[in-house]
Amino acid sequence: MTTHLMAKSRVALAALAALAGTLAAPGAWAQNFPISAAQKQTANEVAQKGVPLSELAPNAPDSYTVKSGDTLWDISKLFLKSPWRWPELWGMNLNDIKNPHRIYPGQVLLLERLGDKATLRVAGSSGDGAAPDTIRVTPRTRYEALADLALPALKSRVIEAFLAEPLIVDANELQAAPRIVATQEERVLLTRGDRAYARGSNGAPLMDDQAKQQLFRLFRNATPLKDPGTGEILGYEAQYIGKAQLIRSETTGEVQGEKGQPESAVVPATIDIVSAKEEIRVGDRMLPEPARALSTYTPHAPSQVVDARIVSVYGSAVINAGQSQVVAINRGTQDGMEAGHVLAILKDGQRIMDKTDPARPLMKLPNERNGLLMVFRTFDRVSYALILEITDSVRVGDRLINPR
Repeated sequence: MTTHLMAKSRVALAALAALAGTLAAPGAWAQNFPISAAQKQTANEVAQKGVPLSELAPNAPDSYTVKSGDTLWDISKLFLKSPWRWPELWGMNLNDIKNPHRIYPGQVLLLERLGDKATLRVAGSSGDGAAPDTIRVTPRTRYEALADLALPALKSRVIEAFLAEPLIVDANELQAAPRIVATQEERVLLTRGDRAYARGSNGAPLMDDQAKQQLFRLFRNATPLKDPGTGEILGYEAQYIGKAQLIRSETTGEVQGEKGQPESAVVPATIDIVSAKEEIRVGDRMLPEPARALSTYTPHAPSQVVDARIVSVYGSAVINAGQSQVVAINRGTQDGMEAGHVLAILKDGQRIMDKTDPARPLMKLPNERNGLLMVFRTFDRVSYALILEITDSVRVGDRLINPR
């Protein structure tokens, strides 16, 4: 019996050792986030030249130990005056930081000043930017991928709620989408757990013909988004109200007519409401749930000159927005906007009368920088952006320009 137990113990220890080796292996489950050619070029240039001391943050530390909960934005802001210039932080030592997305809690970042330039390196780095070698393995019923330990560019939970919600459509797109046509027991309002019935549009029935379950996002009231400068309608913002699952396909059946003769009738599709942001009702529209895309939202400045304006504050009827709120801007993919672009917010200068001049002429004070926002979702002519930093409230119509 003792020999048998010892043999089983050796097998268990071998399995644990194999698991530990897999977890500690450089690059195991490592994040493979995309890095643009422009970002890499910037990093290579900085790797050769270094960063001028004048670009360092006033209180940049000589060393910093990365903590759980940090982001690349936080660390860039710690060392540099401009946090969106993360490729320069990365390029300060390409030998130690092969991939800026592979920076892990516990690593120590060292800032070195040489002449009028600065470089950054990882203390004790092996040169591949891998995670710390030692990971304690203890019995547990769940696992964590190594990629989960690496630092994100930003705290994704701040914008996760907005990734599926905003939808920009044209004038007719929402009207052509499948719609809810009836409820059980003639209920007026629906919420999570309720059953309803829906039909397709344009002669196309709503069919449950996919290998996996079909989810739909529910929308209402496409609100026009107008350019603050020209008044032109850039698109229509559909109001997200919930999510539904398709249970049964739309079909046809026979019913008895008024004179007793059989007649053909539509049997609408059956749906279940699986989540509700607000009450759902007959007439609300359905669009297929899109596949979730992996995005890094790595902050960087646009390469082109940007002159844009804030169109609206998402999910609110007010014209003012605060930090960590989402706004729509009047530039999209047609204008070169992409996820991760950082823009500076300008507060419109006040219009006042010069009381020191007997003629009392009208003056307009200069526009002042009010903060930063980052684009995270783009459409053809409109983009959604997260307000990262502000010193005062942001208003619809405020100008947006390149961060420097």
